[in-house]
Amino acid sequence: MAIVTADSTLPTVQSYIDGGYVPSTSDEKFAALYPATNRTICDVEQAGAAEIDAAVESAQRGFAVWSTMPALERSRILLRAVAIIRARNDELAALETLDTGKVIGETSTEDVVTGADVIEFYAGVAQTLHGETIDFPGHGFARMKREPLGVCVGIGAWNYPIQIAMWKSALALACGNAMIFKPAEMTPLSAGVLAEIYTEAGLPDGVFNVLQGDARVGQALVRHAGVAKVSLTGEVSTGKSVMADAAGTLKAVTLELGGKSPIVVFDDADVDSALNAALTNNFYSTGQVCSNGTRVFVQRGVYERFLEPIAERVRALKVGDPFDPETMIGPLVSAEHRDKVMRYMKIAEDSGARQIIAGNVEDPGLAVGNYVLPAVYADCTDDMEFVTEEVFGPLMSVLPFDTEDEVVERANATPYGLSAAVFSSDFARANRVANALQAGSVWINDYGTLPASLPFGGYKQSGVGRENGANAIEHYTQVKMIYSSLVPVEKYM
Repeated sequence: MAIVTADSTLPTVQSYIDGGYVPSTSDEKFAALYPATNRTICDVEQAGAAEIDAAVESAQRGFAVWSTMPALERSRILLRAVAIIRARNDELAALETLDTGKVIGETSTEDVVTGADVIEFYAGVAQTLHGETIDFPGHGFARMKREPLGVCVGIGAWNYPIQIAMWKSALALACGNAMIFKPAEMTPLSAGVLAEIYTEAGLPDGVFNVLQGDARVGQALVRHAGVAKVSLTGEVSTGKSVMADAAGTLKAVTLELGGKSPIVVFDDADVDSALNAALTNNFYSTGQVCSNGTRVFVQRGVYERFLEPIAERVRALKVGDPFDPETMIGPLVSAEHRDKVMRYMKIAEDSGARQIIAGNVEDPGLAVGNYVLPAVYADCTDDMEFVTEEVFGPLMSVLPFDTEDEVVERANATPYGLSAAVFSSDFARANRVANALQAGSVWINDYGTLPASLPFGGYKQSGVGRENGANAIEHYTQVKMIYSSLVPVEKYM
């Protein structure tokens, strides 16, 4: 994998540029920690200015080759990468669990699998990127060509490191672009391995580079004149900074940011199904999912019925070793993030909301890791701090409502608009509410189902642009019009 060793020191992760690993000229390193124990896994070399320029230059050279390669050949290379990824699924999943603390039952069945699905989807799309022709009989005709942008930068988040790297690279590469990917500083392990796999599959050198480092590396790439496009997955504040930095060179920007998504449960809903969706989409990945439905609005007719089984269901979730296949709740990604989540847990505890189950960790065996237990609070109000702000941890808020108009207004009263769901057996009402909710993805009687063919992104401060699906191609290509005249130009002057 992406690790070199020197004498008896810790292993070291380097950046991957132009088809291989390169040492950094910055003389800076930082530690990657295993969240379950906070022990150091390895050191990571911070990319310096020389590596940033080298990556951009390499990507420009790679782009010149890749963008002129027949689409069929690009598709074949991406499909070879998919086959390698699937063959190495368990190895990559273990690496993700080591890096993030996410349980192996998730990383082995979702993170790697769904990322590979997206590459496979875009491998097929690559051969369909045709233009169109408009005839002007007797005068000429115009061709509209869809061309790649150039060098694209992908900036990943720490909650889905390899999946995000695959999502962003699949779309960029299928459209004929080159990509420089900067993984999150806390989760540096898998991006270099993905680069190795692309190289093994036949991707030309420089078409996919990986730069390790903190926010300084990301900012330098966003500001770099040789970069045409930036795609970020991260916090709203980071998205605003990226957009501001990209404005200096008018780069195209895709932002997949945070959320405070509502789940609306009407009194005619299948309550068991709604509860299953709410628990899964609050506590999956220990709550570290941007699209989680953390505001659960339940109509009063089924309110207590919805709440009654929750404490028992949550207590049954196994907490502990992320590598144990039976574990359902692993640690949060870092001690700093754990402290942030616990601050919100304390706010919830002091809010006056009804505590259904608390999130305190009492097992001394878990004290060395970044563990937080799932918590649920009922009778919440819309103005409570833990209800309005993105916690990004296992903290679920349940809020009662009476009428359809009321719940739509309350659900939309947020600066976010990433995801939402409606549970009801009334088909007309479910669709009426789904249409009224201000979110990029809305599910009816479901939550979180997102095949590669569907677009993902948000309204309002949850983002700009879309990832996945056929229409995301618009964000990684540009249209050129070529007009061909069939008659001479008449004299005018």
